[in-house]
Amino acid sequence: MKTIGYYNGKYGEIDEMTIPMNDRACWFGDGVYDATCCGNYVIFNLEEHIDRFYNSAGLLGIKIPMGKTELAELLRTLVRKLDSPDQFVYWQVTRGTAPRNHAFPEGPANLWVFSRPSHIGDMEHERLKLITTEDTRFLHCNIKTLNLIPNVMAAQKTAEAGADEAVFYRPGGRVTECAHSNVHILKDGILKTAPTDHLILPGIARAHLIRMAKKLCIPVDEHPFTLDELMDADEIIVTASSNFCMQAVEVDGKPAGGKAPALLRALQHELLEEYLVYTNQK
Repeated sequence: MKTIGYYNGKYGEIDEMTIPMNDRACWFGDGVYDATCCGNYVIFNLEEHIDRFYNSAGLLGIKIPMGKTELAELLRTLVRKLDSPDQFVYWQVTRGTAPRNHAFPEGPANLWVFSRPSHIGDMEHERLKLITTEDTRFLHCNIKTLNLIPNVMAAQKTAEAGADEAVFYRPGGRVTECAHSNVHILKDGILKTAPTDHLILPGIARAHLIRMAKKLCIPVDEHPFTLDELMDADEIIVTASSNFCMQAVEVDGKPAGGKAPALLRALQHELLEEYLVYTNQK
């Protein structure tokens, strides 16, 4: 198969799959999701992503229709059905299928999965251009919900600006995260990253970046930083599940970062090594 879609026990090519109109994803975006990359048919950091998935669902009172071990085995089975060993794997759960009504319905939740061929970001050669935009999202950004309209609007603004990612900021200039990623800075040999409060998603790639920084004896500062600090940073780092440690070199059309390449390369090297070992490619 070239792609795979799964819905409550049925699967096929993504374009062949159909979803009931009364799935609460259609009416309310009432669900949560998670995603990661797959290399050599090994789903990267699967256990951590599943833990976050169950945590997001629990915070919204959604009962996932299977246990963690069963879900992990389902995902591993599905990626094996694709022709490509390198994939992007996505899964979500919605509150169920019922006539449109804001109150929670009775009945089981719905599990969706899809996977398609994909490769991890090229940390050695890709350089990102960023824009900034005010963070108008709600106050549950720590939950990976399906309600992504502000992210969609930010992504469109990014595309129109010829950039790669949008950096969200709150009143007062506090940087939170990006539309699809977490964002961090290196300054004076210190990795600075926003704390995992209700204003950002606790990224799995973020956690691994922090772990690698500590392994390399790079101090880590988990406190909010501002737009001014972003522009004055020695390096700007964007992390996501398939883009482990990407360098940004421009913000709102102005050059930024590029002052600590050796430190950045050391982090990128460690993260790539971890991925290659985990996916049995080294």
